[in-house]
Amino acid sequence: MNALLIYCRAGFEKEVAAELSDKAAQLGIFGYASVVANSAFVRFTVHAPACAHYLAAQLDFSTLIFARQVIVLCDELSDLPAQDRLSPILASLKQHIGEARLEQSDTLWLETPDTNEGKALSTFCRKFTVPLRAAMKKCGWLQHTQAGGISVHGLFLANNHCLLGYSLNGNHSPHFMGIPRLRFPHDAPSRSTLKLDEAITTFLPGKLGEKRLREGMQAVDLGACPGGWTYQLVKRGLFVYGVDHGKIAPSLMETSKVEHCAEDGFVFKPPRHANIDWLVCDMVEQPQRISALICKWLVNGWARSSIFNLKLPMKKRYQEVMACFALIDETLSAAGLAYNLQAKHLYHDREEITVYITLKG
Repeated sequence: MNALLIYCRAGFEKEVAAELSDKAAQLGIFGYASVVANSAFVRFTVHAPACAHYLAAQLDFSTLIFARQVIVLCDELSDLPAQDRLSPILASLKQHIGEARLEQSDTLWLETPDTNEGKALSTFCRKFTVPLRAAMKKCGWLQHTQAGGISVHGLFLANNHCLLGYSLNGNHSPHFMGIPRLRFPHDAPSRSTLKLDEAITTFLPGKLGEKRLREGMQAVDLGACPGGWTYQLVKRGLFVYGVDHGKIAPSLMETSKVEHCAEDGFVFKPPRHANIDWLVCDMVEQPQRISALICKWLVNGWARSSIFNLKLPMKKRYQEVMACFALIDETLSAAGLAYNLQAKHLYHDREEITVYITLKG
């Protein structure tokens, strides 16, 4: 095989196909996407021989918006015998991934598509992982301890049907099925808190998040109520201006780290004495209008970093995202502002993506 396997949210296969086609073309690599609606994965076949590994290595995973995981697809086993699945899988791994590469492996993930049908196979995958991992270690695989290497993936579509491949450590999602496992805080005022938690984990992992979001900083939360995003900022020690005509959760107001501003998020301006480090926004509005609003804050110097959501239309989502990014680039470049931008369709997002922008210098 000479293809990539890309995981995504069910219903966003066309967006993955459009994005991968664009990214590959920019690298001078051409191919075609095989899309099955609501399957939660896409196959992208590369025209040039033996070029799938190269494409996986050249793609910067952190820049992909709709992909949860990118895997070099090596083989498809569609009739595994119930009495012995191990032997054909081990043989396929040896033949199609190769001993040398498998000796550079450190992880085995047996996964399913993120669909109701796929989830029904999760117990089987969990149980089958144990003997397969043991057999692979007996072969001298899954014992790599140095930086780099690969993770081995088996995507089960049925208990006798498996897609085998590998992802490149350091340029993939480090999470099983590409989904970070976050626990909903019992004292958070809404489940939307998980969106900002996942965004911070994704865009500002580990020590970087601790450095960029810390005690003494100030933030503005546009469309704050009831306070799911404000909760994440307060938890990290920030003082937050919560902008919304609704009510902020009393538990947040009791922290003395929140000032409720009962105003329209599109007309609110920060207090003159405030030194705003962060602007966050989860308002339900047309994506280009939100993009323009964020640009206004950055251009006016009201904030230097922002995390915000863009609610996408039902059709032409990828095209709408590109239009928003073009608007942002045109506006910030015209103001002479250099910036970094990342965006991701997070697990806790639905018909939206989350964007992170920070100004350079």
